[in-house]
Amino acid sequence: MDRRDFLKGTAIGTGLVIGFHIPARKALAQLGAPGPTSWPTNAFVRIAPDDSITIISKHTEMGQGIYTGLATLVAEELDADWSQVSVEAAPNNLELYIHFMLGMQGTGGSMSIPNAWVQYRTVGAAAKAMLVTAAAAAWNVPESEITTANSTLMHSASGRQATYGEFAEAAGELPVPEGVRLKSPEEYTLIGTSVPKVDSRDKVTGEATFTIDIQRPGMMTAIVAHSPRFGGKLVSFDDTETRKIAGVVDVVEIPRGVAVLASNFHTAKRGRDALVTEWDFSEAEMRGSDQIRDDFVALAQQPGLPVEVEGDTASAVASSAQTLEATYEFPFLSHAPMEPLNCTIEKVGDRYILRSGTQNQTVDPQTVADYLGVPLENVSQETVYAGGGFGRRGSFVPDLAVEVASILKVTGERYPVKLQYTREDDMAAGWYRPMNIHKMRVALDGLGNISAWENRVVGQSLIAKTPLAFMMQEGVDHLSIEGAGMLPYHIPNINVDTHHSESGVPVTFWRSVGHTHTQFSKETMMDEALIAAGKDPIQGRLELMSDERSMAVIRQVAEISNWNATAPEGIGRGFAFTEAFGGRVAQVAEVTRDSNGRIRVNKVYCVVDCGMPINPHIIEAQVESAVMYGLSAALYDEIRMENGIVETSNFHNYPVIRMDQAPEFDIHIVQSEIDPTGIGEPATPGIAPAVANAWYQLTGVRMRRLPFESLS
Repeated sequence: MDRRDFLKGTAIGTGLVIGFHIPARKALAQLGAPGPTSWPTNAFVRIAPDDSITIISKHTEMGQGIYTGLATLVAEELDADWSQVSVEAAPNNLELYIHFMLGMQGTGGSMSIPNAWVQYRTVGAAAKAMLVTAAAAAWNVPESEITTANSTLMHSASGRQATYGEFAEAAGELPVPEGVRLKSPEEYTLIGTSVPKVDSRDKVTGEATFTIDIQRPGMMTAIVAHSPRFGGKLVSFDDTETRKIAGVVDVVEIPRGVAVLASNFHTAKRGRDALVTEWDFSEAEMRGSDQIRDDFVALAQQPGLPVEVEGDTASAVASSAQTLEATYEFPFLSHAPMEPLNCTIEKVGDRYILRSGTQNQTVDPQTVADYLGVPLENVSQETVYAGGGFGRRGSFVPDLAVEVASILKVTGERYPVKLQYTREDDMAAGWYRPMNIHKMRVALDGLGNISAWENRVVGQSLIAKTPLAFMMQEGVDHLSIEGAGMLPYHIPNINVDTHHSESGVPVTFWRSVGHTHTQFSKETMMDEALIAAGKDPIQGRLELMSDERSMAVIRQVAEISNWNATAPEGIGRGFAFTEAFGGRVAQVAEVTRDSNGRIRVNKVYCVVDCGMPINPHIIEAQVESAVMYGLSAALYDEIRMENGIVETSNFHNYPVIRMDQAPEFDIHIVQSEIDPTGIGEPATPGIAPAVANAWYQLTGVRMRRLPFESLS
């Protein structure tokens, strides 16, 4: 065992502080992530003399329930009283709070629980062991005779008992034991139960702090006038009318436009709206979304970079009994988090403090330090709650952090700055889920078997011009097109290739990343091929699969949805399967026509296998959230551009599913003892193909373009 695999306990002030250390070389080699070779001890749990237990979360809470999930892992092994547990966000410190799977400190990819599964449980088990050792020494009894429950140490033979807080200081003086035993699943009392969220009260009462809530002495709110076209450069501006508005403090030019600062949001916005600006569009994106789509479609006619090649699809197509072809179109999509984008910065002495609900605690401070020309240790990140992120707050080109830093710099660092976007700014200033085109061809042999599968994907790379560009493999960005290759179905001849096309529109990760589009083309084309072969869509898929986890969720969703029974008159049913982020999701959607003849999704059945379920209530909430997010995009959403100018502006033309439009849910979680996998994203990509397949069953019409409303 590497001697650096150890835990360390430290007395800081009073109480027990437990840190966890694991060699990065070992962890990152296993997980294939880049990073340093070692790092010092880091604190993850504090037990105070007043019995309070504070868990330090290295992941951002964006509504996905990660504070509760991580606290559950520690509290389970600690035998903690759940009512005494609270959670704080970790400061930025790559060495202390590295994400083993990303090689950085951050949150994304549905990897938070898998990343912390062993780590946080080990912290809890070690803390409990130290408390037991301290009590045994004080009571002069064997450690084996001490039991723990609800943050209490007990020795039944002598009748002694004490709270954890009473022994926190003594435990903090002890060395951390190596090789602590973790509980087996049958011993769990918290894991697998729907314990209340640790942050519900603060959010309900308004005590929770989001970036939009942050106020600092003398802080000014900044609203920025950006170029109306991506890539436009400021030529000049006239702030005569802006400066007449009482309360406007500053009007300054920054690299991305003009910032208007005032003591409150509404004054700053009025000032920004009164600006007169002139822009140079000589290097700007001048195409509309339709023109970009047409260019991508044209590119799809030419062979691209190989992604996955098995067998000989050309020969299989040439000898096929039937060939199916289709082109699928996917628009630019906004993340549209409920809390519009924002970030704050304050200079205190020679230190710069960023405060925001960022998903990227490594990249934001580093980029700001580089921009300001100061050492990294002079820039810190205080993470607060994020009102939704979906990838937008985790861009590896941190536009918000640099923009607020640029405002602070040009205003002479005289006061703290809060950069606040309006909803319209959020929609129009990027960054988006990329537009994508899929050109597909599938061949069936004389027996109705799928003999060839071809998929050409055209879309922008998510990482080509970011710090993650090193992940490109022979020119291919596999994150952008994940799911297009490595089919869960056994097909003898496969050819998947791609073009990473260019546009001036900035793009970044969106909930479920490449699966958002690859899953749709894959699952609707599979449905079409099986039906053309005279096979049932579910049974036909099962015949092409061998993975037992996948087959189990499919069989279960068929059972709970009564798939084999004839659908009632006027109802279409469609199926889709997703394997993503380590999990499996099988979905059946039931649809009808509404009074206007459009799609109405009445009910969604979901069976989810995400490994060991930590908190069933949170899993159900995440599945419902993922489906609603994906359903909004499937039915309504797209960023529309005309002559390079974004026309989509707010929820009136970028709708989100309302409560009265929400389907009924029937969600089943597979009970499993394998390590947990991600749950924030796997249920998003399958809902669109499930609905499209259901619509075909109802109407005989195949959906090739999202959103569906654009076709009505």
